[in-house]
Amino acid sequence: MTETAQKPAAKPARSPWLKMTLELGPLILFFFANARPKLFAPYAHLVLPPHLLIGENAGLYTATIVLIPAVLIALVVSYIQSRRLPVMPLVTAILVVIFGALTIYFQDPRFIKMKPTVLYFAFGAALLGGLYLKKPILEIVLDNSMPLTEEGWRLLTLRWGLFFFFLAILNEIVWRTQSNNVWVYFKFPGTMILIFLFTLAQLPLMMKHELKEEEPTG
Repeated sequence: MTETAQKPAAKPARSPWLKMTLELGPLILFFFANARPKLFAPYAHLVLPPHLLIGENAGLYTATIVLIPAVLIALVVSYIQSRRLPVMPLVTAILVVIFGALTIYFQDPRFIKMKPTVLYFAFGAALLGGLYLKKPILEIVLDNSMPLTEEGWRLLTLRWGLFFFFLAILNEIVWRTQSNNVWVYFKFPGTMILIFLFTLAQLPLMMKHELKEEEPTG
């Protein structure tokens, strides 16, 4: 077998800017649709009954029906570009569709507010459950993008699992005690900021447990 035949097929190169747009685009649209529902009124009137477009929840209902197609479009574009469906965006899209549909059907904004709680709890449970079963879920989700030791992956998985549980609890506190607009700000950009800061805080751990490549001999 030749050396060329032994190499796995290269994965399609992925633009970091496109990846960021696909991940943040739906959240940005959700934020603006809640803040400026009248800008999305022509579309909203096609989907929502008129009485949902007035009152304190009008922005949240509008944002919900904007978010659903946005995450689906982002998922399709991601698949076309990489020829695979990333786990976290796929789970997110499924929950957005389910909880978004429940929000509109029952005309109750609490469903869309509970979606992040379920999402974060599911991620946390999956990571800690995989850790207990000795399944490297985080390593798989991150596509082995970081060369870490087994101990490094174990500690990083534990930290991320607990962090997702923290986000789930925090989301419950915010939506149950604060206004719609405060919760939307918490969802974006608040949660993104928390995730970014938490990621930075893990750099010392990743540097400590980085898997060093062996120097070539001879």
